[in-house]
Formats: sequence, C-alpha cells, structure tokens
Amino acid sequence: MIEHGSTQRQPFHRFFDCWLGELSSTLEQLVSDANHHKDDDHIDDDSDLYSLIGKAVGHYEEYYKAKSDGAKGDVLSMFTPTWLTKLEDAFLWIAGWRPTTAIHLLYSKSGIQLEARLSDQIPLFSCGDLGDLTSNQMFRIDELQKKTIREERAVTEKMATLQESSADPDMVDLSNTVSKRIRKKKIDGGSEIDGIVELVIEEKKNELEKVLHMADVLRMETLMSVVEILTPLQAVYFLIAAAELHLRLHEWGQKMDAA
Repeated sequence: MIEHGSTQRQPFHRFFDCWLGELSSTLEQLVSDANHHKDDDHIDDDSDLYSLIGKAVGHYEEYYKAKSDGAKGDVLSMFTPTWLTKLEDAFLWIAGWRPTTAIHLLYSKSGIQLEARLSDQIPLFSCGDLGDLTSNQMFRIDELQKKTIREERAVTEKMATLQESSADPDMVDLSNTVSKRIRKKKIDGGSEIDGIVELVIEEKKNELEKVLHMADVLRMETLMSVVEILTPLQAVYFLIAAAELHLRLHEWGQKMDAA
C-alpha cells in the first residue's frame, strides 16, 4: 500500500507509477477470483469477492486522496499531468476521466458479455456476469446516469466560469499595467506589481483546486454507485474492465509517444 503522505515528499508521477503497478496486481487478483467463481457454480460464499472489491475500490480512493494532497501543493500540475500520455490527455475532463464514462463502460461490457453468450446459443443460461443485469438494475443504472449527467454539467459550468475569469477586469487591467511597464522599461515598483500578480493568480489556483475536488468527488461517487448496484461477481467484472481500460490506454499512449 502506498502511503498518502509520500506524495508530498516525491513528485506525483512517481506515486502514479507505483499506483499503476498496484492496479495491475489488483487486476490479476480480480481476474483470478472471477474465473474461480465462474468455474465453480457451487460457490455460495462471496466474502472473498467483497474483500477484493473493497481492496480495488480502496485503491481508487487512495489515488484521489493522493491527488488531492498533490493539488494542495501544485494544482496546475494536475491540469498538465506529465505522468499521462498524449492519448490519455486527449480524453481528459477536468484533469481526469469523465464520470459518465464509468456508466458507458458498464453498458459496453454488459453488451459484450451478453453478445458472447448469445453467440454460444445459450441465451437463457445465467453466468452471473454483466450480461445478467436485471430490469431493476437497469433502472437504477439509468437513474444514476441521469443524475451523473446533471452533476457533470454543474461542474463543467463552474469550470467554464473559472476559465472565462482569465479575462475578467482584474486580469485585463493587470496585464495592461504590466505591458505598459514593459514598453516603458520601468524598473521601479516591479516587486509591488509582482506581488499583485501573484495574489490574483493564487486566487485562480484556489478556485481551480475547488473545481478539481468537485470533479474527483463525482468520479469516485459514480464508481462506488455503479459497484453498489451490481452483485459481487458483476462488480468484479466491472472493476476488471475498468482496470484493463486504464492500463491498456496508458500502454498504448506510451507506445505512441515513443514513436
């Protein structure tokens, strides 16, 4: 387990590399348990699945705790993550994955597993995987998606307002003042102006940290809500799909960047 405080003593990218390694190990455990339960229909005790689900979800919680700690020291680095690839950067929403992506992932994996069963010509056979979502589960997922979309929009609007504030009267007046000094090559009073600039930028950074926190909270809440709707075995299949997508996107991006 990575200590949360370690992110304050080392660059976040080092934490991220270690975190990815642990995610890969957790993925192998998830796959192993899923196969074990799939091969043995007589297993009625899901305690091992609950324990593993808790470990996997806790791993994501650890990531957002570390990210929050890192943002307190340097929030701008969270919006320009050097630990991610260009491919991953292209899919970012407020320095992370879009919360509704978790629901789209669930629908995609459910459809894939259901289609695989149909192709085997045993559509009525229950495997306990994501192809077996009940009508009640589908209703709850749909409600979660609607709720998440509303909350996503609210956070997006806050981010838009913050981005537009880069051209608010204070910023425009300050940029003009500094530009005039540069044109006139004035030296005196520079430290006072620098102090004002630092103060104004610091306020923007504080607002960025608040919006980032809102986005990360929504990401984690959505992930946990999806897991709560599913059965233990379904949750394991979902977490497998999430980890696989996360790891493979990172690897594909690394290969593209290297090329």
